[in-house]
Amino acid sequence: MAKRKNNWDAKKLDRWIKEGRGQGEGKNYKSWLTIQDFPSMGRATRVFGWTTNRIHHFFSDSQLKYFYLLDWDEKVVDIREHYALLDLETVLKDTTDLKLNKFVDRESKESYVLTTTFLITLVNNNGEKNFVARSIKYASELKKKSTIEKLEIERRYWKARGVDWGIVTNKDINSVRAKNIEWVHSSMNSNINNGFTKDEFDDLQNGLLYRLADSRQNLKKTISTFEKDYSLETGTSLFLFKRLVGNKRIILDMDKSININQMDSKSIYIPKVSGSEGGNDARLYG
Repeated sequence: MAKRKNNWDAKKLDRWIKEGRGQGEGKNYKSWLTIQDFPSMGRATRVFGWTTNRIHHFFSDSQLKYFYLLDWDEKVVDIREHYALLDLETVLKDTTDLKLNKFVDRESKESYVLTTTFLITLVNNNGEKNFVARSIKYASELKKKSTIEKLEIERRYWKARGVDWGIVTNKDINSVRAKNIEWVHSSMNSNINNGFTKDEFDDLQNGLLYRLADSRQNLKKTISTFEKDYSLETGTSLFLFKRLVGNKRIILDMDKSININQMDSKSIYIPKVSGSEGGNDARLYG
């Protein structure tokens, strides 16, 4: 199969801007780059985000892992990947000492639109929003002159906009935490609730919570017994468990590898089992 030609010219720039790329917020944001633009890249991934309720596009494992960390953080209210610096030369009044001429298409002579991997919106305890920008790179990339030159352009751009900017490498990312979040993440992508109505699914989640609160058995045994008692399809109880963890109704130590075969009720914390008799919270500490 012939490779798609990744040409860049003024017409393509105009088309992408008209498509709304690099614009919008939350669910309405459109990434400047998508995996369809670079079909030959083997590590490209599309992932549905809980925070934004839309599909995100990533081109490396490090980008994906960092996204999982962001999507899990309750202070993060928006995640915009591959954010385009469309107003770069307006924001930066003086670019004479920057190597902008290196980021130009050789054939068309059209300047590429530079991007920052993530523009993140955070909300503090007072409900105030602030923004941070992060560029995700493999540590080995920081030895490349072209990478350093591009990062310097990004640094100056975000400094001029008054936004905190930083570089995150694969060595800075908590891979265990990211892997645990990934394990839970797929359960949060579906509104179908495995074929159950919302009320049925909620009842099953509450039922599993009660079972876990009362059990002193291995987690896998408790989950599989619950599945058998209610004649559920294989895997349904594990899906329920993941959804409860994803909604933080069950708290795990996300910095330790999750292995339900080796965990018991002491390994989890249940903040509250709603509807319990007498109004007492069921809590488990580990």
